[in-house]
Amino acid sequence: MNRQIQPGGQGAAYPPPSEFLYDGPHRYAPYGYREAEPEPDSFNPLTLLLYVLRYRWLIAFLLAVGLVSGAVFTMMQTPRYRATAQLEVLVPSAKVFQDIEVVSEGTDVRSFLTAREKLKSRALAQRAVYELGLTEREDFLFPKPDFSPVNLFSRAFGIDRTTDINSYSPEQREAIAIGRVMENLSVDLVTNTSLLKVSFSDQQPLYAQTVANQIAQSFIDQRVDQTSETSGLARQFIQEQVVQVKDRLQQSEKALVDYAKEVGITVTGDENSLISANMTAINGALAKAIEENLEYGRLVQQIEAGRGDGLEQVLASEGLGKIRSRIADLSAEYQQKLSLFKPGFPEMKQLESQIQELRKQADNGIAVITDSIRLKHEETQTKVADLRAKLTELEAEQAAYQDKNIQYTILKRDVESYRSQYESLIDKLNDIGVGADLKNQNAAIVDLAVLPGGPYSPSMSRNVALALAFFAVLGAALIYILELLNNTFSNPEQVETELGLPVLGILPSVDEKEIVAALADQRSGLSEAYRSLRTALQFSGTEGMPRTLLVTSSEPSEGKSTTAFKLAQDFASLNTSVLLVDADMRKPNLHRLFGLDNTLGLSNLLTNTIRREDYPKLLRQTKYPNVSILTSGTIPPNPADLLSSSRMAAALSGFSKRYDLVIIDAPPIVGLSDAPILSRLADGSLLVVSANQVTRKSATNALKRLRAAGASVLGTTLSKFSVSRLDYNYAYRYINSDYYSYGAETPRLAGTTGRVEEEDVGQDPTLGDMARGVRSRFGAFLARVKQAR
Repeated sequence: MNRQIQPGGQGAAYPPPSEFLYDGPHRYAPYGYREAEPEPDSFNPLTLLLYVLRYRWLIAFLLAVGLVSGAVFTMMQTPRYRATAQLEVLVPSAKVFQDIEVVSEGTDVRSFLTAREKLKSRALAQRAVYELGLTEREDFLFPKPDFSPVNLFSRAFGIDRTTDINSYSPEQREAIAIGRVMENLSVDLVTNTSLLKVSFSDQQPLYAQTVANQIAQSFIDQRVDQTSETSGLARQFIQEQVVQVKDRLQQSEKALVDYAKEVGITVTGDENSLISANMTAINGALAKAIEENLEYGRLVQQIEAGRGDGLEQVLASEGLGKIRSRIADLSAEYQQKLSLFKPGFPEMKQLESQIQELRKQADNGIAVITDSIRLKHEETQTKVADLRAKLTELEAEQAAYQDKNIQYTILKRDVESYRSQYESLIDKLNDIGVGADLKNQNAAIVDLAVLPGGPYSPSMSRNVALALAFFAVLGAALIYILELLNNTFSNPEQVETELGLPVLGILPSVDEKEIVAALADQRSGLSEAYRSLRTALQFSGTEGMPRTLLVTSSEPSEGKSTTAFKLAQDFASLNTSVLLVDADMRKPNLHRLFGLDNTLGLSNLLTNTIRREDYPKLLRQTKYPNVSILTSGTIPPNPADLLSSSRMAAALSGFSKRYDLVIIDAPPIVGLSDAPILSRLADGSLLVVSANQVTRKSATNALKRLRAAGASVLGTTLSKFSVSRLDYNYAYRYINSDYYSYGAETPRLAGTTGRVEEEDVGQDPTLGDMARGVRSRFGAFLARVKQAR
């Protein structure tokens, strides 16, 4: 019978702490991980199916986008119609006698190839354009674009987009029409026959029919024209063209004359020369006037500065020169007599009076000259202003004339173009003489082209198929990239491959609001999974279940505390005494699961801060039979130091002697040293790995730390696994909803049946049970359909 420490309050005696904690050196059990056998690299169709099931919504979305894209792409294309006429090439059977020898004309395939190339020639296309008048057909010259986003709105709302053909010259329209005919025309030789299929495609079914028939007919007419240029057919054709061109020429000449009368433009164009000549003359006069104005302006500035007597006009005046000479003579005489007489002497006064009078006359003469210069300056200013006004008026007249002349030039160009065409046609008509009779035709129309009943392009089915194929390839590429970027665990195979550890249990994902009820319900899927994990742990080593089990995880919130809590209950249900130790002294959680306080616990035991009479309160009996718990106690500042102390090793050794199983809830591994320290003290370690949460690198580093510490890792358990997913349910049939809800759970002792049940280890049904497995899976599918409803 295993010894068990009874909870306080029952009057049981407790040994001293040293006896209670230490029981010889710690034992290490021979538990360890099993090397995963490498799987051969081979293509597995089931794996491909699982990827399709896993990313079914992405694939469905891309296929839906491809379907819509194919339809939209088709709507963006303009429908095209094709009509086909059949033409028979007639090879002449006549023989030409030459030098009494019979020379037979060649009847090989070269004749048909020559006829095909003639049908595709530019000359024949030009002939068909003239016959059908395609140069005047706006919808033929400027069709809708074959592919454009605007087509989608045009077809949806009936928008008509047209182009003004009047902005193109007749030559340009002819080139466009011929190019369209040659581009959309195809001629094929029917194998082993003398028939040629002439096909033409266009956006208008009527054009497809008429052009195909006209090409075939023009091929025959071309041969007729070549053999008899003077035939009535050619004359009639040219006469019709002459009449049409003559009418157009008359209309264009009338429009030119009317416009010239309306805007006042002479046909000879003399007005243009007069305006230009006047502008040239006025520009010359204006330049000369500006020059004179500047010259007189400088003279006026000199006069205003008081230097008018120094002007060239003043100095050049003969009268003023004589006056200045007389003044100089009298001034000299006055100065000479001043030495003999006083200024008041009558003779001296008379000389001074004469000098003053002469100076007054000189000033008056200078004033007359300066006033005349000022008047000239004002006249030049007025002249410059008048010339500029006149030039501005002529420039306005010239601009108006040029505006009028633009339309006049356009109309005149049309007249010249039609006159040239008319003269050319008249020359051809005059050159036609009486020719020989028409010869036999070299081809005959077998079948005329009929009006197409529907477009041959675009093909909705083909475009949708191509779009679906493209987006399917895109989906495969996206899935491949997502799988490369996915660094979490999504299935047990990935855990075994990456970590090299066996997966002892798979724990389904349960909503946080329902996890308490799922743990309490012994028939829930979560409880069934934990019992399966318990069974796997019983067979994890050569000596059975380890006495000391460490439960840890790579990161927080992976379900390690819940796993330790539930394993304690499940092992206790097998009449096994279980002690649950909460060694997570940083963020304890077990006392909350059991609804207990955390005033005393492991930290108090390791720090020896507990009274002797309080030792019975450390190990408390829970409401679950055979389950005792040692809470974490007061949160210490140095958990790692306490866990690495000798007291911790002694405590675990004592607990393992008094309980059948000691389960240790350890802190997460990444970033902390607590779990690696505890793993050396435990007989075995269980690594909890959460699906689609913890990264593979984090789990790998956590396992490396455990192994570096010398831990004996028994295996892993995959928590938070979505068993309801279709791809997982299909791949892991042993954990589907039927398995977890099948009947009532009846706990069994390990080894009572002598073998492990198929449901516990998760093996696929055998070939003998294939029919039963198919029926069960079909029943599960129907159940899920009913639940979805």
